Amino acid sequence: MVRVPRVVVAAPASGHGKTTVATGLMAALRRAGHIVSGHKIGPDYIDPGYHSLATGRPGRNLDPHLVGEDLVAPLFLHGAAGADIAVIEGVMGLYDGMIGTDGYASTAHTAALLSAPVILVVDVSHASRSIAAIVHGMASYDRGTRIAGVILNKAGSQRHSDEVIRALEPTGIPVIGVLGRDDGVTVPSRHLGLVPAQERDEAIAQVDRLAARIAERIDLTEILGIASAAPDLPATPWSPGTPTEDGPVIAVAGGRAFTFRYTETEELLRAHGCRSVTFDPLRDERLPTGTAGIYLGGGFPEVHAADLAANLPLRAHLRAAIAAGVPTVAECAGLLYLGREVDGHEMVGAFDTVARMTPRLTLGYRNAIAPQDTLLAPAGTRVTGHEFHRTVIDSGSSPAWLLDGRPDGIATANVHASYLHTHWAGHPDLARRFADTARSADPAPEPTSAPARRRTPEPDLHHHGDRDATEGLVDLAVNVSRRPRPAWLDDALRASLDDLARYPDPSDARSALADRHGRSVDEVLPTAGGAEAFTLIARARAWRKPVVVHPQFTEPEAALLAAGHRVTRVVLRCDDGFALDPGAVPEDADLVIVGNPTNPTSVLHPADTLLALTRPGRVVVVDEAFMDAVPGETESLTGQLVPGLVVLRSLTKTWAIPGLRAGYVVGDAVVLADFAAQQPPWSVSTPAGAAMIACASGDAVRETEVIAQEIAGDRKVLVDALTGLGIHVVSPATAPFVLAETPEGTRERLREKGFALRRGDTFPGLGDDWVRIAVRDAATTATLVEAWRTIL
Repeated sequence: MVRVPRVVVAAPASGHGKTTVATGLMAALRRAGHIVSGHKIGPDYIDPGYHSLATGRPGRNLDPHLVGEDLVAPLFLHGAAGADIAVIEGVMGLYDGMIGTDGYASTAHTAALLSAPVILVVDVSHASRSIAAIVHGMASYDRGTRIAGVILNKAGSQRHSDEVIRALEPTGIPVIGVLGRDDGVTVPSRHLGLVPAQERDEAIAQVDRLAARIAERIDLTEILGIASAAPDLPATPWSPGTPTEDGPVIAVAGGRAFTFRYTETEELLRAHGCRSVTFDPLRDERLPTGTAGIYLGGGFPEVHAADLAANLPLRAHLRAAIAAGVPTVAECAGLLYLGREVDGHEMVGAFDTVARMTPRLTLGYRNAIAPQDTLLAPAGTRVTGHEFHRTVIDSGSSPAWLLDGRPDGIATANVHASYLHTHWAGHPDLARRFADTARSADPAPEPTSAPARRRTPEPDLHHHGDRDATEGLVDLAVNVSRRPRPAWLDDALRASLDDLARYPDPSDARSALADRHGRSVDEVLPTAGGAEAFTLIARARAWRKPVVVHPQFTEPEAALLAAGHRVTRVVLRCDDGFALDPGAVPEDADLVIVGNPTNPTSVLHPADTLLALTRPGRVVVVDEAFMDAVPGETESLTGQLVPGLVVLRSLTKTWAIPGLRAGYVVGDAVVLADFAAQQPPWSVSTPAGAAMIACASGDAVRETEVIAQEIAGDRKVLVDALTGLGIHVVSPATAPFVLAETPEGTRERLREKGFALRRGDTFPGLGDDWVRIAVRDAATTATLVEAWRTIL
């Protein structure tokens, strides 16, 4: 009999906040001085990464399908050894398990195997008294499951939570904590769920903030009491065996691209005398010295495909090691990495296979049979596992497994590569067979002359033209107009100061902008400039595959990355005149952001081309920050009522008010409602609202057209002058700036002459041989050209 205080964190369904609460509880209990063991029910690899950050111990998985019912408690006791308390995060809804099995491998099933009390996390954001019926139903559905407490998540107010608590009193189940709607710290997600902790530099700080909030809102003493009431477990802790690590080196892929593997895998390898050494395929340019076996687990090679492809030295060493007979196991991500390419990016090339992303998620438990003798198993061996991917690959004729009768993966004399994830604690012979083969194998040959890594400097997405336009220089780096602001705009701004004693209300501005574009008020959202709009977009939804079309303004990608998303870039080519081909955008993209006219290329995309990007289930964002500089706004989409289409507009550039932060979004009301839900109160200031009203008037629109014609004339002077100097200018140019291809060092030499131009290498898809030049009046252009002649 072994005593381990323990509690299971469950929910009625996915999305109620299990991971947030479970991770926060682990971190809060650790901060309170307890040794905490974190566990995850189910095959999930990502949540245990957050558990590890919270506890300082390896995250562990508990899954009856993967390891068998009899091994769940022993594995739990092994992982929880030396801990004061174990927190076990559930999977999906409390009673959701394998389809057609009456809940096998569900949270309730696993909690019963561990005799563990359950804390139910319930999202109460859309109900009050009805929550009591949900909790009562969950508690009475299976009397073998003991729900010992409830944590209310996303309560709207004290009054709201009090109503829920009163309704729960007759159930006899105590409420041991309430988290407000703005209290939870959420984790960004993408096409396979949450973004792994290893890929998020801010994850540690976020877990610390979450721990503090959980400690403030949840009764940790009550949690400890519930956990301590769990009975002793009549089981013996699982043991992989005594580690010796005096045998062969097993190179285990890690880093940001390979984050999926069970802790017990390496424990078993070490128990069989192997020395596991982690290497990072994104950074390391060779395998560890003495590598006699390679383990490539799961992860996201499709997200990091470009960087994996750039590491030519490691790819060459891996290919040579496998060709030399080094035994290699590859699961899912490893299978993709060993192929010829992933989404057009070159991989190791050990197999002549091509992988690509698809909209379809392949997910589920599997029963597998070895169709032949392989590196991991003799023919006929049966194992259990799971699949979890959105890619497809053209597998070879020698499969590694038959998954429910379906061929999967590739097996050769020394390689076992498959989509199937297996938990080796449940099938220890897999580890033994691999270790034995590695022990008798020759180490990988030392790399000889390897190709150099492709060094592609990553642009500074936070660079802005105002960094280039320092005092004393003629500013051709910032696109803000140098024309004097009109008197009517200054008058409106001054008048707005009388209302500063009241909180801002943008409703009048919203109505004015709606009238300006012939839209309803729910199809317009005022924002504090484009920067806020892109932040709202990034946070609005759990985007699976956001795409940014480059070269363009870098703020959209920066906002998506800050929100934890992984961005797919579609880079337009100079040889094509930076024209947009809708077919270049991945079909499964659910968010596409493109500029028009594009910053920095000044290219104006036809409206029909942009509309070809729209489709059901996709949001298309068109940044029209410079459309008001196009005479007639010929390709604007502000008047198009298309589901999923939204257009960003700016008042900053033409009216010279960047310090005011005034912009707005026009488009699909459903999408705008999601953006608005992320907007903090009063973000649009009273002066900004006044500017929106003034600039939406009929007189202002007419004056905008006059300014656009003047810009067109000044731009022609600039383009003709640069062309006369033999400078290649992207044309036709349509914005208040042009993009020019120049000899190396041109920007620096012009800076010495007193002119600031915008660096091209800060835009993805461009290098330091490009500069963006703001359109100014003819006299300014003449002085620029004269200075330019002196450096030719």
